[in-house]
Amino acid sequence: MKLTILGGGGFRVPLVYGALLTDRGEGRVTEVVLHDLDAGRLSAVARVLAEQAAGVPGAPVVTATTDLDEALRGARFVFSAIRVGGLAGRAEDERVALAEGVLGQETVGAGGIAYGLRTVPVAVDIARRVARLAPDAWVINFTNPAGLVTEAMSRHLGDRVIGICDSPVGLGRRIARVLGAKDPSEAWIDYVGLNHLGWVRGLRIAGRDELPRLLADPALLGSFEEGKLFGADWLRSLGAVPNEYLHYYYFNREAVRAYQQAEKTRGAFLCDQQAHFYEAVAEPGARALDVWDRTRAEREATYMAENRETAGAGERDADDLSGGYEKVALALMRAIARDERTTLILNVRNRGTLSALDGEAVIEVPCLVDANGAHPVAVDPLPGHATGLVCAVKAVEREVLAAAESGSRATAVKAFALHPLVDSVNVARRLVEGYTEVHPGLAYLG
Repeated sequence: MKLTILGGGGFRVPLVYGALLTDRGEGRVTEVVLHDLDAGRLSAVARVLAEQAAGVPGAPVVTATTDLDEALRGARFVFSAIRVGGLAGRAEDERVALAEGVLGQETVGAGGIAYGLRTVPVAVDIARRVARLAPDAWVINFTNPAGLVTEAMSRHLGDRVIGICDSPVGLGRRIARVLGAKDPSEAWIDYVGLNHLGWVRGLRIAGRDELPRLLADPALLGSFEEGKLFGADWLRSLGAVPNEYLHYYYFNREAVRAYQQAEKTRGAFLCDQQAHFYEAVAEPGARALDVWDRTRAEREATYMAENRETAGAGERDADDLSGGYEKVALALMRAIARDERTTLILNVRNRGTLSALDGEAVIEVPCLVDANGAHPVAVDPLPGHATGLVCAVKAVEREVLAAAESGSRATAVKAFALHPLVDSVNVARRLVEGYTEVHPGLAYLG
């Protein structure tokens, strides 16, 4: 079975390949095609994968190409993890936003809108090519902003594109762990929202909802990442545990100030770090996998460091440094390819799951997955405060999609101005001016 990875020169590709190496079942992936626009990055990642595969019987064969059509033909699954504009583009997203006093994070607020505006046209082109060259393929989207990009692609691929994210999985795993679950993967997580904008409202272990016990125990609340990040009092007020990215909304002033005062933004840090990685791997005799392991450990340890500092949350726990999206991707592929039915939190079309949104809106909820794809599970309505935030952000996403389709600069301004974390229409106008000056990929905005 052929898996094509778009963004195949990306730093996180070895995570996916490492997960594939553990799969010994029938119908597993036997061929991996890496596609990227940068041949040098492709070569570097291919070296890491070759070292991963050393001594592993039946390891999937890896090839690399810069030809997108060649990469897509015959694919059963297409994993999309592209970054339009690269990490230098992410750093510019952050810089332009912070100069206006608003958040520049790559999926939230102004930075997420800028990233979406330059990514959606590319993602739509990919979706059209998949529909033409590999009409039976399933697309697993990890490209950020994941919910927005998945919705853009779904307009051409329908339910054959599914978005994944490791944030809900990690959150549920942490809660289940502190509640004493012997196997956190067996806990039922009542999680609802949009990508990077969701809440755990219940967590059932052996059929019993244990979240009330967690919310009533300050010691338990203070023992895991989100409890430290948001504080026990706020979690009890919400009656739920938010995705870590909601820290940017609930503590926005503090987050913006911390990012403005940081020596480097997250994007600038990763840009420099990964440049060193690719340079080091290109050295003759370099042990590519060792270099990658060291770089990844540093990357994970510094994740959301500014937010944790603002909240006084301290360092990340060792158990939270293991990633997870590659495991979600493998479980999703196995469920579809082998009809191994499972439940995963995924980004899929709403189909009436949340009554506040239309059926085509992509949301992030638990889904039953089988050979026919991912089917969202019925959930209770969100409380008013969460419904308002979800509807506001979904409206912004729709304006981004409209701007990407029409090329309308005015619609792009509207997308920025309507976001809850952008506090002025004039700021929105200046953001569009600033982003179009630094991003060639936004030249289409007239």
